[in-house]
Amino acid sequence: MPAQRSPLGPLVVKAGGHAAVDPDAVCADVAAVARTGRPTVLVHGGSADIDRLGARLGVPARRLTALDGIITRHTDAATLEVVQLALGGLVRPRLVARLHAHGVRAVGLSGVDGGLLRARRKAAHRAWEDGRRVVVRDVHSGRITGVDAGLLHTLLAAGVLPVVGPPALAEDGRPVNADADRVAAAVAGAVGAGTLVLLTGAPGVLADPADEASVLAACAVPAAGPPPYRGGGMGLKLVAAREALAAGVPEVLVADGRRDRPLSRALAGAATRIELAADEGGPG
Repeated sequence: MPAQRSPLGPLVVKAGGHAAVDPDAVCADVAAVARTGRPTVLVHGGSADIDRLGARLGVPARRLTALDGIITRHTDAATLEVVQLALGGLVRPRLVARLHAHGVRAVGLSGVDGGLLRARRKAAHRAWEDGRRVVVRDVHSGRITGVDAGLLHTLLAAGVLPVVGPPALAEDGRPVNADADRVAAAVAGAVGAGTLVLLTGAPGVLADPADEASVLAACAVPAAGPPPYRGGGMGLKLVAAREALAAGVPEVLVADGRRDRPLSRALAGAATRIELAADEGGPG
């Protein structure tokens, strides 16, 4: 009997690259939800695998603290090679294989495949380093500017679950790294997702990154400027959540990817719901 199609919009799930996130539990639960008939896209990062492979290849990871306090990976030419090897050779095939093991047809796609993800190459990073403001060049990363939603809808209509990750294709025709949370936000906006779930190595957004009991039920993010919580790698997730909400995604959740049934738990309420903060200015 064919699965019953859900009246809800597609579901986009971002599986974090944090080493503590359990890919087996994520894939088992994503497959269970997909089998209910709800079209689902899985977007992935892979920071732990990138760091491990980079260490083996002698390419050390370098993090930059942007002027707004958000920490990002610096992608130079060597790191871009490691990113492509780790995501395309380790992370994505592993996720696809596990989804197939759970009875779901899945196809792995980088953002370069079919021009799925388009990006604008960054010219430089402005960051803090040793207490000084610096400009870091040799940048091979970019910001997502477009998603081929038609390609994803074609796969979803055929009953296939797309598994998507960086790199993206820059305007010069060459690949660039892109933050996977922001990729997930762009994908969610492009496919008209009903929900975006960001699974990470914490129970949600924490008021105190050192105290998991401080998880917030809801977190309001301003329409511009730094997000209210940046510790524990949460800054970019909240920026991504804001971008998804601004693109019309009605529900964005940050939830624990370390538990069994992480997606089902998040959809049932075990997550931090991200909201856009009310405009405090308004007309005078």
